[in-house]
Amino acid sequence: MKVTMAHGSGGASTSELIENIFAKHFKNEYLDRMEDSAVVPGHNRLAVTTDSFVVTPYFFPGGDIGRLSVCGTVNDLLMSGAQPKYITCGCILEEGMDLDDLDKIIESMANTAKEAGVTVVTGDTKVVEKRGDFGGIMINTSGVGFMPDGIALSPAGCKDGDVLIVSGNLGDHHAAILSGRMNITNNILSDNAPLTEMVKGLIDNHIDVHAMRDVTRGGLGTVLHEFSGASDCEIHIYQDKLPVSCEVRDFCKMLGLDPVYMGNEGKMICVVSGKDAQEALSIIKASKYGENAAIIGEIKKADNNGVLLHTAIGGERLIGPLYGEGLPRIC
Repeated sequence: MKVTMAHGSGGASTSELIENIFAKHFKNEYLDRMEDSAVVPGHNRLAVTTDSFVVTPYFFPGGDIGRLSVCGTVNDLLMSGAQPKYITCGCILEEGMDLDDLDKIIESMANTAKEAGVTVVTGDTKVVEKRGDFGGIMINTSGVGFMPDGIALSPAGCKDGDVLIVSGNLGDHHAAILSGRMNITNNILSDNAPLTEMVKGLIDNHIDVHAMRDVTRGGLGTVLHEFSGASDCEIHIYQDKLPVSCEVRDFCKMLGLDPVYMGNEGKMICVVSGKDAQEALSIIKASKYGENAAIIGEIKKADNNGVLLHTAIGGERLIGPLYGEGLPRIC
């Protein structure tokens, strides 16, 4: 069966779509009430985020748009130090989308939400005429997280002597999406993953974390450029310490890509005090999805801010933000 315009009419077909797919997978005490808004238990400080996802193909090596939408929203909350609690799900469906595909995507969202420890509490569905310009489905997810007392993370908090840790291999998601788009056969899988366990480990063990950011569009280079500008510090990273899998490295050489600017959906950059660097690295490496974490550089106070990459042959390269469009669209 396919999505039809009747599924967006607000009538019986809409109710059937919601009951047979969304309510089936997202079933919980808040969503089951089917009210216009969800009333949920709260907290004294909240982190709130929203994101939209459109990616082609919507099933890709190692994941799908459903898992991606949960991971992206959950990780945005985590990067502020929050404990993710609730998310919403808004879907815009294109007429003619296969209902079996939609069922798999929503099931994937539900499974990923369970893994990440969040509850899907409300949502919305719209159907648009077939246009063929966004791949069949767009998903919007908003999220709410509870902020622990005493946590206030910001790139502006980066200080001289801080150490940079990346939680795993760079470029996996970007390479997986591009491989799918170009029908290139390889073993590269997307890294889309919720980083709940490693962030909780850092906070629970009172690691002196100054900033965190998930490395998505624009890649590591863009994130570090933003950190440098916000903190007015110079950031030094080392090419031979950047974790990149052999498969992605070869893929980049074949297509002329730079892993420093490739997007991920399950990696973060973490800035911690130098005194806590080794303990922080051990916590991340012992966490789910953190086995390839590495210390990649440090922050120094200097007359000029900027990001310097120390190359494997002893040179230095200035790293700026990504310019232009980082093809393909990865989220």
